[in-house]
Amino acid sequence: MVKLLVTDLDGTLLPSGRTVSLGNIKAAQAATAAGVVVTLATGRMFRAALPIAEQLGVDAPIIAYNGALIKRMSGEVLFSKFLPPDLIREVVTFGQERGWHLQSYCADRVLFAQYDAYARAYEQNQEIQGEIVGWDGLRSCTEEVCKLLSITSGGEETDARVAALNAHFGERIEAMRSNANYAEIVSPGVSKASALVRLTGILGIPLAETMAIGDADNDLPMLRAAGRSIAMGNAVPEVKAACDYETAKCSENGFAKAVYDYVLEGGMRQ
Repeated sequence: MVKLLVTDLDGTLLPSGRTVSLGNIKAAQAATAAGVVVTLATGRMFRAALPIAEQLGVDAPIIAYNGALIKRMSGEVLFSKFLPPDLIREVVTFGQERGWHLQSYCADRVLFAQYDAYARAYEQNQEIQGEIVGWDGLRSCTEEVCKLLSITSGGEETDARVAALNAHFGERIEAMRSNANYAEIVSPGVSKASALVRLTGILGIPLAETMAIGDADNDLPMLRAAGRSIAMGNAVPEVKAACDYETAKCSENGFAKAVYDYVLEGGMRQ
């Protein structure tokens, strides 16, 4: 039996922005009515995830910033792990010296070093407005920074940046690819998987009675940690290979199909 369903957002519950399809909303509410806790696990900031949870009509803790923050919709913080100020300054300088696009998330605000095409596309995709603070602004705003993000032009460049970050900073950071264009920097040990495990303890739900659904590389640890896992039809090959089940694509309401097929009808079926 599934007692906790954890879903990724971008590429899973919705293609972009904040508008969830009616089909996915109805499926989430049907799961909730059946006694399943439905919650979100995302690389997005809490402020960008909250309107989506409100659309779904679910009242569960949100896993934001790839697991660096677990926060109830009421604002109660259940867990947080911020990047140390000295390390933030080092990473910002590292990115500046290489001419990267880099942005920071400080106290649930998104800060841009410069307002370039990447920043404009990010604002449009997330339907959220950032602040332009310059490189020194990124270095000086170091309180409650859950993550830094470098946006690239494609997968090869993203992989190269992740490799460069991990090689230079070693175990001081956790650099990961969350999609083809996003290289994320968080504290060591932060992941959707660690947040899922922590959340099951908070809610008193056995890990074996959880199900997770996702599509991207940063979802892999969570999908492997959950009792059962579902890959979106548009998921990367590594995700499909790791999951127990596969559903339809995000554009085809694959989340809703997964809920009806595996949560409400089949449960933990083999």
